[in-house]
Amino acid sequence: MSSYDAFAPIYDEWAAHMTEDVPFYIELAREADGPLVELAVGSGRVAIPVALETGRPVIGIDSSPAMLAQARERAAAAGVELDLREADMRELELEEPAGLVYCPFRALLHLRGWREKRQVFERVATALRPGGRFAWNAFVFSHHVAASNDGFASRHGELWEYTEIAAADGRIDVTAFAGQPGAEPRTVSLWWSTRSEWEGLVEAAGLEVEALYGWFDRRPFDDTSEEFVFVARKPRSA
Repeated sequence: MSSYDAFAPIYDEWAAHMTEDVPFYIELAREADGPLVELAVGSGRVAIPVALETGRPVIGIDSSPAMLAQARERAAAAGVELDLREADMRELELEEPAGLVYCPFRALLHLRGWREKRQVFERVATALRPGGRFAWNAFVFSHHVAASNDGFASRHGELWEYTEIAAADGRIDVTAFAGQPGAEPRTVSLWWSTRSEWEGLVEAAGLEVEALYGWFDRRPFDDTSEEFVFVARKPRSA
């Protein structure tokens, strides 16, 4: 059982605010030459529209059986093909090199520290065909936002979120409650990374940064940006 299974019943509501990423990943998928792969596919929130819009199957990797079960049901209802695989993204292996690997909704932040993230980047680099892309997004850590949210509960629709910051570990613990605070707590941890750390991971894996945006509308990234939206590419000479 994955630690993320508990989020399956409330995931849609928890992720409801994130919608603008879907067209961005669809556009990348349309441009890809080769198989499409989504890491941390979850309930199929992004993979199903990608498959619908491109008319191509998507390989979905996730460690949570409960999330994959949701994705399987929803893909069938939508009439699209998802090749869903229960696996750890740190051990990614493909039968055929991919044209696009993407990891939406800040899922790479669930990997602890540089070592675990580097494992994924190296696996992705190996899995991509020359010229293939790796795309992901993650929040830009803000000390102001962290200080204002640390130790406080906030409401998002019918959910409550309680946030704790462990600055020395570079970690944010988010506990979601269905209904009133105190009911059915579900906790996940995220380890933030800086721009230089992301760029270092790209370089260490033998990839190249193609673009860094400040949001999914492809606005330029600057000091006011609150989101990293990265697109890296495997060199054609690799």
